[in-house]
Amino acid sequence: MQGNVDAATQAWIATLGPEELALARDYTTGNHWLILFGLLVSALVTWIVVRSGVLDRLSGKLEKRGRALRTFLIAAVFLVVDTLLTLPWTIYTDWWRESQYGRTSQPLGDFLAQGAISLVLTALIGGLFLLGIYALIRRSGHLWWAWSGGLVAAGVSFLLLLSPVLIEPLFNTYEPIPEGEVRDAVMELTAEAGVPESRVFMFDGSRQSNNFTANVSGVGSAARIAISDVAMDEASLDEVKAVTGHEIGHYVLGHVWRTVTVVTLLAVLIFWLTDKLYPRMARLFGTDAAISDPRGLPVLLFVMSLLATLAQPVTNGLTRVGEREADAYSLAHVGLPDALSGALIKTAEYRYPLAGPVEEALFYTHPTVANRIRAAMAWKVANLAEGSVSE
Repeated sequence: MQGNVDAATQAWIATLGPEELALARDYTTGNHWLILFGLLVSALVTWIVVRSGVLDRLSGKLEKRGRALRTFLIAAVFLVVDTLLTLPWTIYTDWWRESQYGRTSQPLGDFLAQGAISLVLTALIGGLFLLGIYALIRRSGHLWWAWSGGLVAAGVSFLLLLSPVLIEPLFNTYEPIPEGEVRDAVMELTAEAGVPESRVFMFDGSRQSNNFTANVSGVGSAARIAISDVAMDEASLDEVKAVTGHEIGHYVLGHVWRTVTVVTLLAVLIFWLTDKLYPRMARLFGTDAAISDPRGLPVLLFVMSLLATLAQPVTNGLTRVGEREADAYSLAHVGLPDALSGALIKTAEYRYPLAGPVEEALFYTHPTVANRIRAAMAWKVANLAEGSVSE
């Protein structure tokens, strides 16, 4: 029986030609290297900002202002400066490289326009969040890292409520699925799972990406399931049903709350380590600002980003667990293992399907396509009467 499962998995992988696999391998490996190079770029920008003294001068000019306003403005200005300094790198990684691999068709002008919107949101929301962090550092002393975990939990929960209503519509158009057999099939599945019809959408994901994707976002009354128009255009009816079942799995299993919990706990650990590492890193970058001084924000955020990068295997592992559970939900409630496998194959273009266990553990936010298809084929053998793993 295991031989049948392995053979069926290989048959699905074989639908990708050697050139497609090589391209996916190259793209995926490049993404891994971008993590390291991104840290180097971040370190360089941190060094430039600290050595330029721009925040020191700004702090001096705002010395007579209230502490809260001074902190917010310094944080907001740094976030803007940091974004502008890293813009060439961002254009290369998120637009030019994606265009070269056929992962996006977005014009550069639209990419930059959406980046400008992101910059405004980052300056406002990020500035307020950092204002809270510095307030906790001043008032809680060496225990600021413990209290900051609560701020992260509140902030993430607030964004989850706000994002589907106010933020995501700034970047994409969300509409009901057009009338027809696809909508009927999706509405039938969501109704069976108790998902209100008003929370299921199609969005113009093709504006930014050619990737075959769908997602669940938000919490409570703001939660919704959204399927990209790319998936709608490229998938068969059964594949849409299988993908919808997967997203329903995320929705009904409450994965978002588990993510909030783990991210909060991980944030506490990162804040604690940041508190220990900051003095040494501040000396390394050449600033005399204490951790409670907003002038040291570039170093503070660099340390946090470094630790967050090192923690990626943990967060990736959490995400992979959720993806496996959502796949299992789709198989159990929709029962279309071949359709799910067909949909998964479409994601192999940008996520190399045959990565080994170490690479998967370190870098993959989803189980490899081969492993996910193998699970689908195993479910098919165990649950379908004919026990066949062929179409």
